[in-house]
Amino acid sequence: MENYDVAVIGSGPGGYVAAIRSAQLGYKTVIIEKYDTLGGTCTNVGCIPTKALLDSTHHYADAHHKFKDHGIKLDRIELDFSQMYNRKSEVVEKNTSGLDFLMSKNKITRLKGTASFINNSTIKVINETESQEITANNYIIATGSKPSTIPGVAIDKKRIITSTEALSLKEKPETMIIIGGGVIGVEMASIFSRIGTQVTILEYADHLIAAMDQELGKNLQKIFKKEGIDIRLNQAVYKAESSDSAAKVFFKDKNGADHELEADYILVAVGRSPYVKGLGLENTEVKLDERGFIKVDENNRTAVSNIYAIGDVIGGAMLAHKAEEEGVLVAETINGQKHHIHYDRIPSVVYTWPEVASVGYTEEYLKKNNIAYNVGKFPFSASARARASMDTDGFAKVLVDPKYGEVLGVHVIGARAADLIAQGVIAQEYEVTAEDMFRISYAHPTYSETLKEAYLIASGQGAVNI
Repeated sequence: MENYDVAVIGSGPGGYVAAIRSAQLGYKTVIIEKYDTLGGTCTNVGCIPTKALLDSTHHYADAHHKFKDHGIKLDRIELDFSQMYNRKSEVVEKNTSGLDFLMSKNKITRLKGTASFINNSTIKVINETESQEITANNYIIATGSKPSTIPGVAIDKKRIITSTEALSLKEKPETMIIIGGGVIGVEMASIFSRIGTQVTILEYADHLIAAMDQELGKNLQKIFKKEGIDIRLNQAVYKAESSDSAAKVFFKDKNGADHELEADYILVAVGRSPYVKGLGLENTEVKLDERGFIKVDENNRTAVSNIYAIGDVIGGAMLAHKAEEEGVLVAETINGQKHHIHYDRIPSVVYTWPEVASVGYTEEYLKKNNIAYNVGKFPFSASARARASMDTDGFAKVLVDPKYGEVLGVHVIGARAADLIAQGVIAQEYEVTAEDMFRISYAHPTYSETLKEAYLIASGQGAVNI
């Protein structure tokens, strides 16, 4: 029976980063993955393919709506749906190939199969052709999550689908209903609306992307409505049914009135749940919470001292970069190093256009907890760079402690917000003040200047640039 220093179960961003960092620290490492390709949900059916399609559809939409104003005339614009999806697959393949290279480079053993614990110290790995048992001094569970649904809505993967199936469609849908206006829901809405699909979003809350600062969701809603997306808030979906050619959803509005809608597809985007099925945790002392997530301590250690868990399977923000940080933390904890993650300083990003990004406290949180703050807000419409690129939707908003100037939260909806938010993370991680942030030099003209102006306004000064 083979013994390893570290055995990682699952090869998503958390798993492969944990394996690489463990190997870099000199540990004999094995990674176990049940699918043919490494990368987990993010690389194969999540972050990466979604962003590929978001970029492709963004170009297509710009060709239709903006190129003329730039002086670019095209006689005919056609959508090659198959090629768009082929490019997405090529992007995924390049990323998974890169992971194969990293495993080889770091001398990490790769086992294909489903892993299940026999006891606290031994696992069995089963695939189509063989079964083997291995032991490890330390285990890292990184099995991720799977799409959730709601009562009355059964995902048949044909007409009632999740984002996974949406990334493998054979032809462009004419109509689509998306249940859920969170991150996945609005990104999927962007992809399909841009290529001419009539999209309707049904959201239970009273604003989109409900986990983020409310102003972001409200502004995104206005932009979506301009683009022709039908957004219905305060809607409680209670049933869905499908046929060979369509699907129908039934829901109640905030007054309790019944409604129904039909579309080519119903895409369920109501969140994700931990994937622990088949892990054999019942054969160990690992504990789950009431929602099925694996319980861990501040070092991501489970109730068993040599079994750790990271990423979606332990709950919290279901973000690839959060899982990556936890993978490094666990590898370095095993190595005796002291590592700490500030979870409130992990950014959240929505890759619509304009992009939406956030880090730190929301304004709603500060109000609820009676924490004093100043607001600095600057519109992209007043940015010279945004006007030059015709990307004037959105704003940069900073929340600042009025006494010491501590940056409490940064929230951006606008062009390249996903990249701009890194500046806010730095400000919070190193406790830089708002004054420090506006006194540094910003290149002109850039989108980042919207943040400089927001910091100036939050500090009691007026905007100085455009």
